[in-house]
Amino acid sequence: MARLTLQGDLLEALGPRIVNGHYPAGEVIRSETIETEFQMSRTVVREALKVLESMNMVSIRRSQGLTVRPAAEWNLFDPLVIRWRLAGGGRVGQLRSLTELRLAIEPVAAAGAAAEASDEQRARLIEHAHGITRAGLDGDGPSFLAHDRAFHQLVLEASGNEMFASLSRIVPEVFDAYAAESASLDDPEVDPSQHLHVTVAEAIAAGDAGSAESATREMLTLLRHRL
Repeated sequence: MARLTLQGDLLEALGPRIVNGHYPAGEVIRSETIETEFQMSRTVVREALKVLESMNMVSIRRSQGLTVRPAAEWNLFDPLVIRWRLAGGGRVGQLRSLTELRLAIEPVAAAGAAAEASDEQRARLIEHAHGITRAGLDGDGPSFLAHDRAFHQLVLEASGNEMFASLSRIVPEVFDAYAAESASLDDPEVDPSQHLHVTVAEAIAAGDAGSAESATREMLTLLRHRL
């Protein structure tokens, strides 16, 4: 195989193997084996394995090597774990799980944003919402997705809840996966929920928490049905 030279390259090789069951839970892997297969230095391998350990995907014991941990113990909110799972055979199930998570959190975040968002954040939400509409009318998929990602990240960040805000870092991975999975996002003008972004943005700008929450819930319910 081609020689890998960076810790990130090694992570992108090992992570999907764990997610896809090439290295099943409970399997013990020697770091020397990885060094040989990937032609990597001990230092690079050690640093990559520390990252996997920080995600709870493996446990490392000096005398035993690394042991793959069960999926239930992984840090499922880590953006890399999400990316690897979305790229694997369980893609549709992962998308559904993420959509259910969004449905539980984003309506409440939108209500919070109606109370807590700054004037600048309210203005940016309006801007992104109208950007989504314009891109939909123009059939501009990349612009649609860029505004859509930014809109939903900003709702979480403006919610006034630091735990919601921390979830904004997974939005790019999730929306890239929606684009790949849903033909209607590749053809955004047929997205039945795009007008609701303007409704949500205007409700947040007006400080109307109830309308912001209900419109967000309607938007995500439509998305769940589409998936």
